[in-house]
Amino acid sequence: MSVPPAARRVAGMGATIFAEMSALAARTGAVNLGQGFPDTDGPAAVLDAASAALHGGANQYAPGIGIPVLRQAVARHQQRHYGIDLDPDTQVTVTTGCTEAIAGALLGLVDPGDEVVVLEPYYDSYTAMIGFAGGVRRPVTLRAPDFRLDPVELEAAVSPRTRLILLNTPHNPTGRVLDDAELAAVADVARRHDLLVVTDEVYEHLTFDGRRHTPIATLPGMAERTLTLSSAGKSWSVTGWKVGWATGPAELVAAVTAAKQWLTYTSGAPLQPAVAAALDDEAGFPARLAGDLAARRDELVAGLRAAGLETYLPEGTYFATTDVSALGWASGSDFCRALPERAGVVAIPTEVFYDDPDAPGAGRHLVRWAFCKQPAVIAEAVARLGAADLSA
Repeated sequence: MSVPPAARRVAGMGATIFAEMSALAARTGAVNLGQGFPDTDGPAAVLDAASAALHGGANQYAPGIGIPVLRQAVARHQQRHYGIDLDPDTQVTVTTGCTEAIAGALLGLVDPGDEVVVLEPYYDSYTAMIGFAGGVRRPVTLRAPDFRLDPVELEAAVSPRTRLILLNTPHNPTGRVLDDAELAAVADVARRHDLLVVTDEVYEHLTFDGRRHTPIATLPGMAERTLTLSSAGKSWSVTGWKVGWATGPAELVAAVTAAKQWLTYTSGAPLQPAVAAALDDEAGFPARLAGDLAARRDELVAGLRAAGLETYLPEGTYFATTDVSALGWASGSDFCRALPERAGVVAIPTEVFYDDPDAPGAGRHLVRWAFCKQPAVIAEAVARLGAADLSA
């Protein structure tokens, strides 16, 4: 066939690193600490609510912006936790997970040639959707060991063509929770340059050691320019449901809806009332989950350090990061592809989440490990790592 089989926008993309490494885990029988999903379900009452909706007739198309009861629950969630007041009819739209919220936000707000400032390492769907929208990404690197946001570098990334800042906190994959000073720096840049902020807050409730997530929309002058994205998947352990939302000014939410109506149009109808039940009736579950995750984090971090890996303690999310350079590996990718045979464990090379992983302070040798697994799974992974020769 003389016609190329794929459009240029997807040619060469291939599978995500998560699919690649999960397939490697399945093929080798390795413990999968790569892809970030829990191996236990969320609250039984929430699962029962989904079952009741299935058997109660909620099996046809839901409204494109989501059923009223879920939009109202999202609005209550934002008010209860952060004091943010939203009109559920105009300032909330339901999406197929935060992944679609990201896609809808970037397709709905970015024109070809617009620049998007993004923290790196970044979640890989950010770069794909910036590219789909025809935007140009401008990365600002969070560097080990503390992964702090440098306000000078943030300012330097902004140009007259910048349209928005794509923020992620708590941050995947580093586990940083941006503090008040860092958020204030982002807000200052956004206000002075009249930029939009799109903020991915899917790990908003999964913070540790007394740290608290602060939505940037709550800072002075930011509510009118901030689109906030989140979902139920991480905080209520139902990642496979793929029910998320976008909230903020009506015109920004409308832009997301305008794009998402041509993607999925609507999301799983019987899951939406169940997610509303999670937000309203199981509001305490995420805090309990965060406590469990903190203990699992500590176990994994101790095991990684005992195995000779320099490991950074995450402040939130599902993930811990290590540096494998001292073991002699040329890259985190080389280490991760050898690891299943060496130790029977799978992790994710962080270098794929940088524009230039060889830049000073970037992530050529960084590796991400998921601790959102049952304690026995983490213990098995730690034992395997401790018994293996991890040097290059």
